[in-house]
Amino acid sequence: MPQPNILLIVADDMGYGDFGIFNEGLTETPALDALAGEGELLTQHYAGSCVCAPSRAALLTGRYPHRTGAIDTREARGTDRLGLWETTLAELLAAEGYATGLVGKWHLGELDERYLPQARGFEEVCAFRGGWQDYWDWWLDYGGGWFRKSDGSYLTDVLTDEACGFLRRHRDEPFLLYLAYNCPHTPLQAPEEDIAPFRERASAREGVNDAVATLYGMIRRMDRGIGHVLETLGWLGLAEDTIVLFTSDNGPQFGSELGSIERHNCGFAGHKGNVYEGGIRVPMLVRWPGGLEPGRCDEITHFCDWLPTLLAAAGAEVPQEPPLDGANILPVLRGEAGEVPAQRFWQWNRYRPVVHCNAAMRDGDWKLVRPVMREAMKTTPEDHQDDHDLRDRPGYLGEVTNRTPPGRDLSDAPPAQLFNIADDPREENDLAADEPERSARMQRGLEAWFEEVEAERLAHGARPG
Repeated sequence: MPQPNILLIVADDMGYGDFGIFNEGLTETPALDALAGEGELLTQHYAGSCVCAPSRAALLTGRYPHRTGAIDTREARGTDRLGLWETTLAELLAAEGYATGLVGKWHLGELDERYLPQARGFEEVCAFRGGWQDYWDWWLDYGGGWFRKSDGSYLTDVLTDEACGFLRRHRDEPFLLYLAYNCPHTPLQAPEEDIAPFRERASAREGVNDAVATLYGMIRRMDRGIGHVLETLGWLGLAEDTIVLFTSDNGPQFGSELGSIERHNCGFAGHKGNVYEGGIRVPMLVRWPGGLEPGRCDEITHFCDWLPTLLAAAGAEVPQEPPLDGANILPVLRGEAGEVPAQRFWQWNRYRPVVHCNAAMRDGDWKLVRPVMREAMKTTPEDHQDDHDLRDRPGYLGEVTNRTPPGRDLSDAPPAQLFNIADDPREENDLAADEPERSARMQRGLEAWFEEVEAERLAHGARPG
């Protein structure tokens, strides 16, 4: 069997409720809806984190973000950097003869050439390095010191065209293409013809204000681009032997420069930035005509699983060191006997990780949540401005901000919550008082995990925040 091609498409801040098949036609996503029908739909699939950089680190390494050093999103502080001790999926597949390319968002280190995607296994790059980019006034890094400034084209369309060009160039060899759209991440910008249909419906649909209408227009445009990419695979005769994956890096963001973008998300609690289901449970669509039957998978799956799974599909050896947190779920996707980790973990806050803040553990059907401690979630205005200023300095390489992280007076942590996700996927019924032994046991498990991954990160000399 030939090595399959791999097309990994990742949206930015897109939730379940942004898919037409999950929202009764509130949005227009015909390409993604068709992909869900042609492939396998994973119903309990989780991002690596509730925010983008840590989540992407987990996806590309098969390891929890804390281990990798990518603990936050602050580019100027370097807390988004994927540690140099890590090996990426692109590096491993390049060693197996794959052509590797990144088109779109990187956000795993932008101020030092050692952290750029072309140094982390991606042979061809068309990317913006940080966490966001203007859709009309953009710049893109092609590696080797070549930068492209906006010509007035809409960025989502540019990324689509670049992805199709990569497919054409590598039609005769196995490839990994990581297509990382920034849609629907803010700023909220889209061509008027894509916004208009939703603006017209806004008065008739509850929860669709002008900001949400713009966001839905952005998704409409991206979906059209994904359709074009998939059509290109077909025209090139590559569809049968290409594994196409589509997911989002975390759940939906609910605030923007245009106001609230709180919207339908299938009733899940939470959103981007917290560890309730709405922040970390994200769709995953997988289509591989030559290797998987269409259907659905209800097992708990995680971003960390994709590195070992895709390596197995490529016939490549899965590395044993450093130890992976994910598992090869290819047998599970095929309905065969297979094992997935029973326990999964998440934790995120600003600057220095705090175990009792915004953390979660899945253990089978059960989920423990340590709610947000607001004092640990704040970014200083100076740090926010530093990251914003980087957008005006394309190609800048320099030292990360060396200011001492702000001191924090943390209040007592809120009590842990416990949910049975099988019975209560909306996390409406806290069972911690009814299950004190289970709650205590899971808290100990969460603390032990946190101690392990933090110790590994700091042992590599990672910045403590």
